[in-house]
Amino acid sequence: MKNKRNIGKIAVWAFLCCFSFLANTFAQNEISSPYSRYGIGIVNNNTNAISSAMGGVSYAMQSNNFINFRNPASYVAFDSLSFIGDISFGANSSRLRTAELRQNGATGRLNYISIGLPVTKHWRTSIGVLPFSDRGFNITTTGHTASASNLDFEFNNAGNVNYTYEGDGGMMQLYWGNAFKICKGLSIGLNVSYIFGTLASSRYEEFEGSNLYNYAIDQRDHADGIYLQGGLQYLADINENHRIGFGVVYENSAYVWVKRNLITYQYTNEYSSVVTYDTAYTETGVKGNMRIPQSVGAGLSYIYKQKLTIGADVTWQNWKNYHNMGASDSLKDNIIVALGIQFIPDPLSGKFGKNIAIRLGAKYQTGYIQLKNTPISDFSVSFGLGLPFKTFSSKCSINLMLEYGQFGTLKNNLIRQDYFKVGVNVILVEKWYQRVKLD
Repeated sequence: MKNKRNIGKIAVWAFLCCFSFLANTFAQNEISSPYSRYGIGIVNNNTNAISSAMGGVSYAMQSNNFINFRNPASYVAFDSLSFIGDISFGANSSRLRTAELRQNGATGRLNYISIGLPVTKHWRTSIGVLPFSDRGFNITTTGHTASASNLDFEFNNAGNVNYTYEGDGGMMQLYWGNAFKICKGLSIGLNVSYIFGTLASSRYEEFEGSNLYNYAIDQRDHADGIYLQGGLQYLADINENHRIGFGVVYENSAYVWVKRNLITYQYTNEYSSVVTYDTAYTETGVKGNMRIPQSVGAGLSYIYKQKLTIGADVTWQNWKNYHNMGASDSLKDNIIVALGIQFIPDPLSGKFGKNIAIRLGAKYQTGYIQLKNTPISDFSVSFGLGLPFKTFSSKCSINLMLEYGQFGTLKNNLIRQDYFKVGVNVILVEKWYQRVKLD
């Protein structure tokens, strides 16, 4: 009698150890975008690597080979005996442009990590760590003022003054999702998320050629709270070759707790080479709340013989009602439209080349930031490949994603950001439970 080793279960526990380690050391992204100064930064409309290559379509998508955390109702598609692990890495190259200036930058990061498991016949669960928003900017402008307020004093003929605005940080999302099968084709789900992070911003005013003290304001908001996302999906077979799907998601308007530390101080010379001269004002541990606005999204999907998948999503986000510690910002409601397609030559073939998934997508956002009466819109196109491979007990995949987009505009002396994203994702699908085989 011989007890066969369950290779799949070893792989599962290795992935769980990796998940535990990365969840504790998840780093904030060091982005560089002047538009991240507003609200909570650049908001991540979190989709998995497969959906991202298809323009972000996700509301009506479900599969037993990937985790669609954008709609928690999709978890019901997980196999009853399998574990799914999904980890994604990405790099972002961008160019900031005005009518006269150019600036290039590049960053890299761990995009997300998530796992999915069966619980009972009609219940599936998922847990993961995702970025919620990113902040990173450094802006310098020069102006002339006939008078200046230097804390408690007023000065005439202050001359030129340099304004510098800096910021970093962002917010993370740790989610736990559950999905339940109601009847054939119909499922509901709920993600309960803990969002947390620090939004830091600083402002410096330095007077040229004067004996005035320069001054700076350093503000740090530490935020955390609970965020809910509910979803519903219905998928129906028209016949053995055609399948259509509908999905809807609602994300609640959440009030997140905020603790603010603020310091205002004076100094001489330039801030980069100065020792603080005098602390003029300090607020420590001031408590308040931040309102993360609600959003509603709906999507349709069409599948033909598992070879062709077409999806379309529409999302409305109520950013006009955002506020932080009672203060609003230059935000407005946002509408996102996404279209995507996937083609697999022959999903039933054993040949590698015929199992490669080819993905295309496009996405447009009207923009949730509005400056100088101009919306800061975003348009992108994407392309991806899904490369299958087999482990000891199941079929897994490596997914590649390329995305090019334009964010912002050159109108009204604003800034346009051209960006190029590259993503690499590994999906592990292994047996979660197997009987011991007796020989």
